[in-house]
Amino acid sequence: MAKKILITGGAGFVAGNIIKQSLNFTLLSSGQKEEIRITALDKYRAVYKQNNLVWLTADLLEKNNLQRILKNSNPDVIIHLAALSDIDYCEANKGIAEKINVGVTKILVDFCSDTGCRLIYFSSDSVFDGKKGLYKEEDIPEPLHFYGKTKIASENIIRETIDNYVIIRPSLIMGLPVFEEGNSFLRRMIKSLKRGEQAAFPKAEIRSPVDAITLSRSVLELSLISYRGYLHIAGNDILTRYDMAKRIAEKLNYPGSLIIDKKPKVLSGRAPRPADVSLDNSKAKGVLKTPMAGLDKGLELIIENRGNKAL
Repeated sequence: MAKKILITGGAGFVAGNIIKQSLNFTLLSSGQKEEIRITALDKYRAVYKQNNLVWLTADLLEKNNLQRILKNSNPDVIIHLAALSDIDYCEANKGIAEKINVGVTKILVDFCSDTGCRLIYFSSDSVFDGKKGLYKEEDIPEPLHFYGKTKIASENIIRETIDNYVIIRPSLIMGLPVFEEGNSFLRRMIKSLKRGEQAAFPKAEIRSPVDAITLSRSVLELSLISYRGYLHIAGNDILTRYDMAKRIAEKLNYPGSLIIDKKPKVLSGRAPRPADVSLDNSKAKGVLKTPMAGLDKGLELIIENRGNKAL
């Protein structure tokens, strides 16, 4: 029987990669191709068709309509990606940030509580203060900004209300958009390098970047297995965002000299950023059959799955 998955934020960068990977997804533990039906829910509809995909458009803040959609679609799994993720906007607009990032999560959690639907929630590496790095799932979150606080609030609602959940904390995600540009730093970076323009990335920020293909396959695997709890999905390499960008540029045959250091801006109202939120992916390696990848392998996967997108 086909697994019915509903994805919120369905027109976004990460959702697009999950949707694309779902069409011919094979669960490595069984070697069997899985039949997955996707319902993508978003305020906007992407111009994209796929045999196993249905689009639904809705404003997630319209509670009654969202509840009706959940009831009618009756998913086995909800992958909750929709969020207001602009850190500085969240800092300046805490009311709307809480409504979107926490309020919508509460509606989904209540549905899962009533039906037993599995919830896969996308949190963030930004829940940590960045003082030590290589964070494990058991480390205590200490967010530096309001966006991170909304993620922790949602994590707590989920953990305290339902049992059948996975809270994913992904590291910095590199990949190409399937639909729109979204939050794909790699697409923006490539556009700049093609024009011969410099691309700025901070030497002061340390991450463990994960490619969108590995992340998508991990999420689909988690939709089909029984693991419950927290999971850090991250790459095998820990490096500054500057060094990451320089390696990517050279791998794609662009001059590494075009990558420059992005100095932190000291502006009124700008939320602080954590320095080192690299994540320990040891648990993910133990739980998942999907292999975690280093930067070079992740780039190879992105290139292999890029379709007709030029690099």
